Amino acid sequence: MSKTTIEIKLIKSSIGRIPNHRKCVQGLGFRRLNQTVSVEDTPSNRGMINKIRDMVEIFMVEILES
Repeated sequence: MSKTTIEIKLIKSSIGRIPNHRKCVQGLGFRRLNQTVSVEDTPSNRGMINKIRDMVEIFMVEILES
């Protein structure tokens, strides 16, 4: 079974954004600006990334074999 992970970096602040965008930032695990997090590649995470696509930068997609 293989799991795909996505590394994303928050490059813009959530100050002044609508509440749904702030919740997406928190839901993806960001706590501060310029932080890089690694999340599983699921449809829900893809949707959150798509909603705040102007605030984040996608670095890499890794496939982990287990």
